[in-house]
Amino acid sequence: MSSSSTSPYPSSPPVSVDGLVAELKLVRAENRQLYQALASLAVVDQAIGVLTVLGQISPDDGFTVLREVSQHTNIKLAAVAEQVLKHAQGAALPEVLLGELQAALAHHAVGNRPD
Repeated sequence: MSSSSTSPYPSSPPVSVDGLVAELKLVRAENRQLYQALASLAVVDQAIGVLTVLGQISPDDGFTVLREVSQHTNIKLAAVAEQVLKHAQGAALPEVLLGELQAALAHHAVGNRPD
């Protein structure tokens, strides 16, 4: 390649140390958010598995159950998923979740779904 070839990256103006520090803070905050989202996704996936086995429903219905319980109780979906996992390990479900979860599972049970 000759020295006159253009770079595939656009040239950027010179950046100050303060600008780099600010950008680093933004990147670190975004990294934390992505890490939390990934951890929440793992918890939700595990809870879907629990509901699939215990409720004898499909994974899609398992997610729908979590979403409905979350919406009806005004509790974040990841928090509902955490409670489902704790319940699968023997902990009691809070009453508000128990009633909503039973209703949602009954609604999505194999015999109650339209074919």
